[in-house]
Amino acid sequence: MSHTLGIRQAQKQKTRQALLDAALGLLEEQSLSSLGLREVTRAVGVAPTAFYRHFRSTADLGVALVEEALGSLHPMIRTIVSSAGDSDQRIERAVGLIAGHVETHPAHVRFIARERHGGVQSVREAIQDQLARFAEEVKDALAKDPLSAGWDDEDLLMLAHLYVDQMLITASVFLDVLEAPEEERRRVAQAATRRMRLISIGREHWLKG
Repeated sequence: MSHTLGIRQAQKQKTRQALLDAALGLLEEQSLSSLGLREVTRAVGVAPTAFYRHFRSTADLGVALVEEALGSLHPMIRTIVSSAGDSDQRIERAVGLIAGHVETHPAHVRFIARERHGGVQSVREAIQDQLARFAEEVKDALAKDPLSAGWDDEDLLMLAHLYVDQMLITASVFLDVLEAPEEERRRVAQAATRRMRLISIGREHWLKG
């Protein structure tokens, strides 16, 4: 009996993932607010009623996509903020990691970039919640840095949000040049590096102002 239940659970998870993958593919060309569940189920080859065994609505599916798309970023964020080396080395490493993530997960990055200010409130809120988590993780890492001596939590969180916002901007710009010549991608990386360095320079002088 338990073996049968295990097979059913695996099949259910497989169908759920297929719905997520199909939706992500369809969202390459449209926003979530215009996506119909029949489009998704047709792409998977299941009946529309099967959709409701996994998601309450397309908005609910969108929230699951947010968790999938941004959840995978937490290890990268931790790697960036815990990297050894001086500030310039860490920034260059961060830009490289972001570029690699965009190349590996372009559909996820495109989905977040579009839906962060899209028309589905629950998805916007889910994205903001995940970004707030990123900012808290970055803040906690920054607090351990000797450069943060004398900073209060409010200012550290403000700085963390600046870094997180810049990471998102960088990802979006890399997405725009995904198919561009290497020289263009290099220019984008250099510009992203300069912007992050500017934030770091401001950090070094914040308490002196």
